[in-house]
Amino acid sequence: MRHTYAKSLLSTVFVITALAANAQNSNKENSPYSRFGIGEQRNGVNTLLKGMGSISSAYTNPYAVNTDNPASYASLLLTTYEAGGEGSTRTVQGGTDKYRTGMATLSYMNVGIPIGKYAGMSFGLRPVSRVYYSLNDTTAVDTFGSAIKSYEGDGAWNNAFIGFAGKYKGFSLGFNFGYTFGKIDNISSLEPLTTSEKVVSSRFATYTRVGGISWKVGAMYEHALKKSLMIRGGGTVTLSQTLNASRDQYWLSYNNYSSQLDTAHQSRKVKGDITMPLSYSAGIQLAGNDRWVVGIDYTGANWGDYKSYGTTDSLASSTYKVSVGGEYTPNPASMRKYLQRVTYRLGAYYGTDPVELRNTQLDYYAVTAGLSLPFKRNTSRIHTSIEVGSRGTKTNGLIRETFVRFGLGISLNDKWFIKRKYD
Repeated sequence: MRHTYAKSLLSTVFVITALAANAQNSNKENSPYSRFGIGEQRNGVNTLLKGMGSISSAYTNPYAVNTDNPASYASLLLTTYEAGGEGSTRTVQGGTDKYRTGMATLSYMNVGIPIGKYAGMSFGLRPVSRVYYSLNDTTAVDTFGSAIKSYEGDGAWNNAFIGFAGKYKGFSLGFNFGYTFGKIDNISSLEPLTTSEKVVSSRFATYTRVGGISWKVGAMYEHALKKSLMIRGGGTVTLSQTLNASRDQYWLSYNNYSSQLDTAHQSRKVKGDITMPLSYSAGIQLAGNDRWVVGIDYTGANWGDYKSYGTTDSLASSTYKVSVGGEYTPNPASMRKYLQRVTYRLGAYYGTDPVELRNTQLDYYAVTAGLSLPFKRNTSRIHTSIEVGSRGTKTNGLIRETFVRFGLGISLNDKWFIKRKYD
């Protein structure tokens, strides 16, 4: 019965986060830039790491799961259950126009398991990308005058994975093997403003579903500089991978004064491929006395390799991201002063986005902060994070997004495979 409370609490968190994921259907965050490529990429690391700028390449924690670098699994000491949710608000500005939008959703679900003293494994579900946009514009058409041009999109990609890692002295090596799946729907339409019954509207719809094997390799090395000071280096590589896709397309025409639809073109279950780019990361961290960690990360991806059904999109040839951050726990062993056991985090990041429009590659940046609140006399913790930042620009007729993201997660620790002393 020692861990019954933890398992009950975990079940509650899973239910809450699942409800939050379903709530997306009525509470979605409108992002025009998610129209391109695979949509807006989502950060799949846990809430703990988000609070410190997501410096995940060289980070290990014996009581939390770093799924961004699978080599970290070898450092797990206890079986760890994790779940997290995310809420965000976004202000979109273009010219003189401005609007706000927001959402709440499931962020991740992980389980990490130590395998002896020098190995570990993890499995779970991570987000990859999300798509939701709804845009209207008025345009002039020679044949019938003014019309409303609309663009709508919806969908998401996720990754279910299992990973293993082993350690020899200070060197760790691990990998994640997973299945990436999801769908993206893109719809555009042209509706004339004229009242003539002879003028018809048109709609073009594409529904793309994807499913395919994915994998990632990670490595870490740690070395004691002195008794109370440790240096760690780490990195990951994901080679370019091809995912299977199935696509339905419809070209429709209709009259606003009748319910009749005419199908000019229809194709269903057209098989194809989506090629994902090579990506990589590297980082270095200093850690002291189990009380503090500081580090820096660099990640990159070759988006010039991206193709969907053999065609490219409005994407840059490459992207990068630089992250810095750290954490500090005043006294992890304190039993009388609760605030001494709380972990405080700060971080920041800057990067370039895959989307490139009008010869302008988008960039983004944010500052982050977070807390880990421990349970009484237990290694389990509740994690919080906040990210405040910006994406895009208002120059060249583009739009700028400012955002605030809130994260709430939990790590519950348990010990499996305890040998019984009494029957």
